Amino acid sequence: MLELRDLRRRFGPVVALDGLTLRAEPGRLLGFLGPNGAGKTTAMRSVFGLVRLDGGQVRWRGTPITATDRLGFGYMPEQRGLYPKMRCHDQLSWLGQLHGLAPHAADAAAARWLDELGLADRAGDPVETLSHGNQQRIQLAAALVHSPELLVLDEPFSGLDPLGVANMGRVLREQADAGRVIVFSSHQLDLVESLCDDVVIVHRGVDVLAGTIGDLQARSVHRRVDVQFGSTAVVWHPPGDGVEILERRPGRVRALVPADADADALLDSARAAGRVVAFRWEPPSLSELFVETVGAAEVASAGVDAP
Repeated sequence: MLELRDLRRRFGPVVALDGLTLRAEPGRLLGFLGPNGAGKTTAMRSVFGLVRLDGGQVRWRGTPITATDRLGFGYMPEQRGLYPKMRCHDQLSWLGQLHGLAPHAADAAAARWLDELGLADRAGDPVETLSHGNQQRIQLAAALVHSPELLVLDEPFSGLDPLGVANMGRVLREQADAGRVIVFSSHQLDLVESLCDDVVIVHRGVDVLAGTIGDLQARSVHRRVDVQFGSTAVVWHPPGDGVEILERRPGRVRALVPADADADALLDSARAAGRVVAFRWEPPSLSELFVETVGAAEVASAGVDAP
């Protein structure tokens, strides 16, 4: 288990971490979310001793992390961390050896991950000759080559096409199912929602929401209603206060409504406007939860009451 406890870090006048706390469990994928500048990268770098903390503690399996522990971790930074002129296989093998693998074991692991990620035919090519997406795959292979117990990945899906996203998602799910601890940040919230077991949302260096996606959705103060009518001429607005229209187009309305709204009353209202061919009432998406949470945090940090 990885624990970040009350992390604090200031860069001059900028507060990067202001009491951030999270816990990542073995066998579960944790999505680490937040707006740009929220402190995600600083927190992830602290796991590897790349940032000197002003306060707080990073713990692995209940004790402070040591240099020996870090040899068993895998890190994929957002910025490319590879040697561009080094051949792909040679680079992966060398990195594996730096993490303690014997040369023959490192060679075998490099070949395995190149094959697993669809890059076996590029083993002898310099990294700089690969596309951005394939360099991203090599970066993932570099984090995995030594079979780490913990994977920390900063925007791992950036620049990947849909096939690359699916392949990387499959690999991360398999690694979690094998019992590893996995933390990754991403702005692709639909992907996080489909892939992760747990999420932590951070804002201005503080964790403002954490839990399983299902629990967070259930605790939301909103519900999403999606109504499709049999005619494009129907005009309808959900009744009641606190309604936020998400999408309005001919014959369809999507809106956020208060969680205590009466779904039957909404359906009756929609039927009064026209023939309803589809009606969905469900918790908000992770993207909507993110906007709701960060928006509330912004209001709170401004010192005014939330609407």
